[in-house]
Amino acid sequence: MADVSAPMTPQDALVALMIATSASDEVMRTSELVTIERIVNHFPVFSGYDQDRLKQVSQVVFDLFEEEDGIAALFGLIRDALPEKLYETAYAMACDVAAADGRLGEGELRLLEEMRYELDIDRLAAAAIEHGARVRHRTT
Repeated sequence: MADVSAPMTPQDALVALMIATSASDEVMRTSELVTIERIVNHFPVFSGYDQDRLKQVSQVVFDLFEEEDGIAALFGLIRDALPEKLYETAYAMACDVAAADGRLGEGELRLLEEMRYELDIDRLAAAAIEHGARVRHRTT
């Protein structure tokens, strides 16, 4: 498995979840990557984030997806790096990535379900976040 040269930061954890969401259906679409880039460039939580880490964090996610228990290991890294107050933020970002291409594949749905469980996202909060992502990415 690839190792991140420094411990994973909260921002790295957010990036890792967005990359994992995009890669979960085995197709990383341009719209998903543009959404990740937009989020990293504009959301306050990424203020001062070293964007050179994107490639390293992405490689960690890809390497973990190749391992048998990679998803469990990924969530272990996420929980170690991400403060609980950012769990819903992470879920919202992942939902935006999943909704970016206008369709949710089975892999994305499974990962989002696992994310809700692993991050203990309240059912009502999750529904509101998911609805917000759908309406933001709706087309005419």
